[in-house]
Amino acid sequence: MSKQQDSNLRTTHDKPKRRHPILRAVVVIALVALFLAGGYAARFYSQAKKAVAKTYDPVSTKAVDSDLDGKKPISILLMGTDTGAFGRKDTGRSDTLMLVTINPKEKKTTMVSIPRDTLAEMVGTGNDSSTYEKINAAYSYGKSSAAIKTVEKLLNIPINYYVTVNMEGLQKIVDAVGGVDVNVPFTWTDANTGGQTFKKGKAHLNGELALAYARMRDEDPEGDYGRQKRQQEVINQIVKHLLSVKSLTNYQKVMDSLSSSMRTNLTFDDMMAIAQNYRASAGTIERKQLRGIGVYIDNAAYQVMKTDTLQKTSDELREQLGLQSEKLSNFNTRQNEINNAAGFDWTANNPVYTVSLDGATTGP
Repeated sequence: MSKQQDSNLRTTHDKPKRRHPILRAVVVIALVALFLAGGYAARFYSQAKKAVAKTYDPVSTKAVDSDLDGKKPISILLMGTDTGAFGRKDTGRSDTLMLVTINPKEKKTTMVSIPRDTLAEMVGTGNDSSTYEKINAAYSYGKSSAAIKTVEKLLNIPINYYVTVNMEGLQKIVDAVGGVDVNVPFTWTDANTGGQTFKKGKAHLNGELALAYARMRDEDPEGDYGRQKRQQEVINQIVKHLLSVKSLTNYQKVMDSLSSSMRTNLTFDDMMAIAQNYRASAGTIERKQLRGIGVYIDNAAYQVMKTDTLQKTSDELREQLGLQSEKLSNFNTRQNEINNAAGFDWTANNPVYTVSLDGATTGP
């Protein structure tokens, strides 16, 4: 049966000390810019531009007009897919979803992690009828374009840019920087990620171990929420190593891993503009996690977000983007209304949640 989880939006404030001004939250898109903004433009500019050119992939989703002048806020959807890792060669799913807003006026960056199992309407998948799935499935149906549209619909926010990195790419990047140092929160062995054993305490991980460390969730008491924390830890450690002088000797390896493993609708000039014009927004980085109620629908585990949780998140993100708040009206809010009218108990140990599509009601 399902396990109830508190529905709220957990927030932590991260004020970096003695860190490079490039936004840690957008590390994946700024791997090249980190070097260039650090004073190595003359040496690496040509190689970096060629590497980034290979990652450019515009999507059908129309991007919000932004000239990246450092005055207008922007939004970026970061996606980590399971393609290419552990022998997988199919399209895969976006098992990591992080929505980043950068507000230069308030000198603030907000990063919201969205659980992979979040119940959501699939948008932009080519299916004319309304369908629901776990939000990470949108990528498998319509790649980055569908994932962007699905997140936009869920939270009623415009997404300017996206960055997609496959899990195999994460492994390559970690190896390219010489491994990462982490603080393992507890001891575990997870057969689903290769059977590696992680012991509580400090550890230095190569690419293979870092990938397993970032992917595990079944053995974590916090489930996907605990995994999100470890993913953020690995990202921060990658940045730390990239900024070291030692990493310059591995520069070409970093460029190669970037070219083969990342896709984005940001051009090289866009990345440089973010690095140069939005660096002050790294003064405060606010990290959040959407949290929902764990339920089973048609024998599949989902995370269902309360309407007030989604509304609060939408309001905060729209404010950071300089937009007025709007009342959410989407698939999720309508389903919540239907279930609330039927007496759904959000505090129950085993809540029974149903989904109604075209007059047909389904549920556990």
